[in-house]
Amino acid sequence: MIQRQLHLGAFMRPVAIHTGAWRYPGAAPDANFNFPLMQSLIRKLEAAKFDAFFMADHLSLVSSSTAALKRSHTVTSFEPFTLLSALSMVTERIGLVATASTTFDEPYHIARRFASLDHLSGGRAGWNIVTTASPQAAQNFGYEDDVQHDERYARAHEFHKVVTGLWDSFADDAFLRDVESGIFVDPEKIHVLNHVGKYLSVRGPLNIARPVQGWPVIVQAGASEAGRQLAAETAEVIFGSEATLQGGQAFYADIRRRMAAIGRDSSTLKILPGAFVVVGDTLDDAQAKKAHLDSLVHYDSGIPSLNTMLGHNVSAYDPDGPLPDLPESNASKSTQQQLIDMARRENLTIRQLAARAGSYWGLTFVGTAESIADDMQRWLEAGACDGFNMLFPWLPGGLDDFVEKVVPELQRRGIFRRKYEGRTLRDHLGLKRPQNQFFD
Repeated sequence: MIQRQLHLGAFMRPVAIHTGAWRYPGAAPDANFNFPLMQSLIRKLEAAKFDAFFMADHLSLVSSSTAALKRSHTVTSFEPFTLLSALSMVTERIGLVATASTTFDEPYHIARRFASLDHLSGGRAGWNIVTTASPQAAQNFGYEDDVQHDERYARAHEFHKVVTGLWDSFADDAFLRDVESGIFVDPEKIHVLNHVGKYLSVRGPLNIARPVQGWPVIVQAGASEAGRQLAAETAEVIFGSEATLQGGQAFYADIRRRMAAIGRDSSTLKILPGAFVVVGDTLDDAQAKKAHLDSLVHYDSGIPSLNTMLGHNVSAYDPDGPLPDLPESNASKSTQQQLIDMARRENLTIRQLAARAGSYWGLTFVGTAESIADDMQRWLEAGACDGFNMLFPWLPGGLDDFVEKVVPELQRRGIFRRKYEGRTLRDHLGLKRPQNQFFD
């Protein structure tokens, strides 16, 4: 019997997600906007044989209050395509996944950018589809307030259809480049999309050859009802958010059921929960590192993060009192519910919950290389995941601890690769190149 293999992505924002990360001893305070450091980090990840470097994105300042803004190490970040295009030139194998919004961008823009990145990188691009929920972002794009949750997902369905249709504008053999006859391209092998739908109207064709991978890998992170259905229908990788093994198993099974219901082969999708990891020489050492890191989260940083995740401003309530009952919001429904459930389950005050929101409140592995490898292997073998998107606690040290200590342990157990077998992101993930919708 062949042992299942983990897939590992590195979730970068473009650096650490923890709001105290830049203050940790030995961390690079400017890591979020330090290009030489980012080159060093991605080279380390490639040397460790990671599947992908995964870059989040925000279309506004994440912190809206002055008190939080002055403490934010993500107040300035590189634009994803610019950064990943540059990083593609200093790497050869690792995948490059960029977040791009279906709410505030146009499909022709998205199709061109990802097709370009896929060609520049030799077939290593991935698109993380997000439906942006942020009043500040909405105002940056001429809206007075957020687009409603269900409408965002309905637009995302149509958006995906248009972008993939644009990627299939040219047959793979459309470009003749016949110097003698003077014919560069066969016009019979160009498809004009002529899409007219509820939200989008796009003529096409795209003015870039079909991507190396056919389509860049489609990634999706929504965990609400609408998000799960979108993922089951369109995603090839899900960036999961379940924090417990049982939750991971239930999510994994639910997505597989949805895929079966629409006749989709389950092998065409990988589920990678986000996992925050702190590595120590002993368990006490790892726990001390995590405690010190969490102590660096200021309430001013945590409360706006909590407000954003809840979709409601709870700043006016007693910080040392319980979280009040909240109505459903227009923010991420799954995130809001997970935080409410956590607060009720652990009897957390608003201050304590804000500290979690400013650190990381999802799946967390804290321990030695061996114990962390045990946990990761348990998730894999229990059918709760196909791998993980790793979130590092600070940079560069937290990343170094994982690649130097945990990765060799995973390799020793035979559940993570020692070398890349292919060159594209689809090769790493075991995903087939999609057939062109319009040409044989």
